[in-house]
Amino acid sequence: MYAIISDRGRQYRAAPGDRLTLDRADAEVGATLDAQVLLVADGATVKVGSPYVAGAKATLKVISHTRGEKVIIAKYKRRKHNLRRNGHRSELTVVEVVTVG
Repeated sequence: MYAIISDRGRQYRAAPGDRLTLDRADAEVGATLDAQVLLVADGATVKVGSPYVAGAKATLKVISHTRGEKVIIAKYKRRKHNLRRNGHRSELTVVEVVTVG
């Protein structure tokens, strides 16, 4: 059994026991989160919501808060002696899928 869940505008495939990396959530480590379910598939049966499946939810447990890889942005203009570099690291939350459906 698996489900497609929605979290802050992004979609993830989730099955019980999976670990997902989401954008930073305002929750303590060990807390549980509920996610909206867009699709539930259980063997031969598939339920598709419009936009969400009625009565279905996914429970996620917060494992840790991390930071992603550093991304470097470079802007260059030829013949101007102009090279600007910026960078950032995304704040992420690692969650484990407890239940789906």
